[in-house]
Amino acid sequence: MKILGIESSCDETAAAVVEDGRIVKSNIIATSLEEHKLYGGVVPEIASRRHAESISGVVKEALKQADCAIDDIDAIAVTFAPGLIGALLVGVNFAKGLAVSANKPLVPVHHLRSHIASNYLATDLEPPFLCLIVSGGHSHIVAVKSYTDYEIIGKTRDDAAGEALDKAGRTMGLPYPGGVSIDKISKSGNPDAFVFPHPRVDGAPLDFSFSGLKTSVINIVHNAEQRGEKINIPDLAASFQKNVVDCLISNFEKAAEKFGYNKIVVAGGVSANSLLRSKCESLCRKHGWRLYLPDLKYCGDNAAMVASQGYYEYMAGVRAGADLNAYATMPIDIVNF
Repeated sequence: MKILGIESSCDETAAAVVEDGRIVKSNIIATSLEEHKLYGGVVPEIASRRHAESISGVVKEALKQADCAIDDIDAIAVTFAPGLIGALLVGVNFAKGLAVSANKPLVPVHHLRSHIASNYLATDLEPPFLCLIVSGGHSHIVAVKSYTDYEIIGKTRDDAAGEALDKAGRTMGLPYPGGVSIDKISKSGNPDAFVFPHPRVDGAPLDFSFSGLKTSVINIVHNAEQRGEKINIPDLAASFQKNVVDCLISNFEKAAEKFGYNKIVVAGGVSANSLLRSKCESLCRKHGWRLYLPDLKYCGDNAAMVASQGYYEYMAGVRAGADLNAYATMPIDIVNF
């Protein structure tokens, strides 16, 4: 069964064809990242315009590289939540029009569910398992009970880990995206040079809080500027990254032990972070757990993961009509459309 996936939740316009939820036949991405670098972050209006300009060509190229026509596609899967609302609407409306004109079933896909599905591509991973989802907008520990049944075990109470890394990177004067720049420059820094707090959430030991860490790095930089002192940026970046990753790993380990999971999965854009991947590997060696990490090319937003999750949603009977809407926010465990 071939699923055409369409993704437009942020600044990547993507389309892909995936067979039986596992075999990637094509995966095309057009990004407006270079434009957003000028502003130090994603500008929603620019992202939406670029989606509108790119989506038709991206879908055509995905079908071409998969060596199939729209008639060969069994269903069309599209990201409908969460994300930038203008960006999502471009993908949702294009997918609705294509589904109607080609007489194909339309399958709505939750963005975080598709990030988890990036681990299904070319692997033998099957639920149940415990997943750490880490991205610019989300930090969740999720129990994946089946391909379409999820339970949130822990989540951030304020900033997401990826957002904290990006904003810390900007404060340090590093190129956007800050999280990627921090990962690169940290390799030449001392991770113990600066001491940061290890935030905990009262009454919710598996939840995260990263706003205090973000404020701490801002204060360090501003105080140094006021005193005319120069900061060793690689040391600051390495120390900040180490603390963020330690917070993630600590709660992830507690959750796996508490709920008895021995199959551990990481997903989301920050799953590409080299320190997080290394710490997860060490954690699983320590406990004898099995670890699944997405290929680096599937860590960021892409349509192959949408098509993969779309396959499992389709098999579970999920369908949408021409009244499908897009939503900026929606919990992973409660999907309404």
